[in-house]
Amino acid sequence: MSEANNPGIGESPQPAPQQQQQQQRPEIVLDDKQAHAAYANFARVTATPEEVIIDFALNPNPFMSGRQEIQVSQRLIVNFYTAKRLWIALGQTIQRHEATYGAVELDVTRRAHPSACTLPRMAANTKVVR
Repeated sequence: MSEANNPGIGESPQPAPQQQQQQQRPEIVLDDKQAHAAYANFARVTATPEEVIIDFALNPNPFMSGRQEIQVSQRLIVNFYTAKRLWIALGQTIQRHEATYGAVELDVTRRAHPSACTLPRMAANTKVVR
């Protein structure tokens, strides 16, 4: 046997190069000074065999029925590895949000109640100044 494979007494074996890479995590520092922020209330996800394409848009009439044409304002194209990491991160974020604030209702008709928009009732002796 060679000495590289058989460490001497009192010596600790050195981790294989592959193990060293797995143990060291890269430190990533983000510089967001040039980042473009945009709001979207609509997203469409499509894919090719190699990439995931996410289109973002602002739908000014989300409660309107029938055909609507909206402009895609941002398009994000990522590989499937990045898409899966994004999926995991979004899932964790939504779980924390729902644990704090309750379930996120996706059905617009269930969350858009007229009763949710009612104003608080004023006391009978309250004067309204106009």
